[in-house]
Amino acid sequence: MTDSTKFRAWAEAVAIPVGALVVSALIFSIFLIFLGKSPVDYFQLLWKGGFGTSFSIQNTLQRAAPLILCGLAFAIPAQIGLTMIGAEGALVLGGFSAAAIAIPLVTGGVPVVLTMPLMAIAAMIAGGAWIAIVGWLRHARGVNETISSLLMTYIAIAIMNFFVEGLLRDPGSANKPSTMPIGKDYMVGTIPGTDVHWGLLAGLILAVVLQLLMNRTTFGFAARVTGGNARAALAQGLPVGRLVVACTAIAGACAGLAGYFEVAAIHGQANASLVAGYGFTGILISFLARHNPIVVVPVAVMFGAIAASGGLIQRRMDMPDATALVLQGIIFVVLLTSETLYGRFAIFQQKAGADRT
Repeated sequence: MTDSTKFRAWAEAVAIPVGALVVSALIFSIFLIFLGKSPVDYFQLLWKGGFGTSFSIQNTLQRAAPLILCGLAFAIPAQIGLTMIGAEGALVLGGFSAAAIAIPLVTGGVPVVLTMPLMAIAAMIAGGAWIAIVGWLRHARGVNETISSLLMTYIAIAIMNFFVEGLLRDPGSANKPSTMPIGKDYMVGTIPGTDVHWGLLAGLILAVVLQLLMNRTTFGFAARVTGGNARAALAQGLPVGRLVVACTAIAGACAGLAGYFEVAAIHGQANASLVAGYGFTGILISFLARHNPIVVVPVAVMFGAIAASGGLIQRRMDMPDATALVLQGIIFVVLLTSETLYGRFAIFQQKAGADRT
């Protein structure tokens, strides 16, 4: 591939998602005008609530942390050709597993330096194993991964509710069934000088590691070949089944780690608050990032800003906080539609006989 071809491909990969965002903003502006609201005021408040002050920026980054991990949870299977939408279930199960294993450890007085890593490992194993089942079903039984991962999400939520409202319920949680609080000593702290927990740094590190894994290793090359044509990969002797299970396990581990930070850095216990929709927003983030782990990070920050500005918009414009969900939904629909535009613009295509070496 020549430098010109690479540049054209890169330009197309950037221009179409950016264009989709612009079109989404225009459609959303029409929606606001129909409601009698000013689109200019809305987007100004969105910027102010997301990036206008130091507090806003930290609030945005705090919300972006689980979104990065959930975006990665969709991006990795996508590179092997899977549409895996079960990150929400892996996050819930991972967070619940971290809280569940913390109960005997905290009660028994196990040191923090041992308890916190064990909680994180439990969350990643639970999330990874849960989504690996989806990968195995896809390869071994031909079960559609989109449907099975979605159904597995509801099963994971039901499992958490079963234990949180029953065997592992803290008697003190009268209004909102929850597990026993892990206590302040076992909570994940914040990055020095900020109010942002360490989950953000974990997401950044994972994004870099997974970028290198998928683009600079034989494993990543084999996964991308499989994603391009699974039959051709089998014909070349690649272990397609193991690759599928491995990629889905990695995805589940990322989402499970997000669940760990939600418990250990935000809520301090497992309850219904874990079902926050981060896993589903991660799908949109990954699509906008073109399933590139590094690009997932800034896109997740953008959606963190949308979520962070919701309260300010609600107060200043007298609009429900759920208005942000309308914007996200419009972006998702327009983005899916824009997928049909790849390869249709002559400006991004290599001219016949040009730039050959």
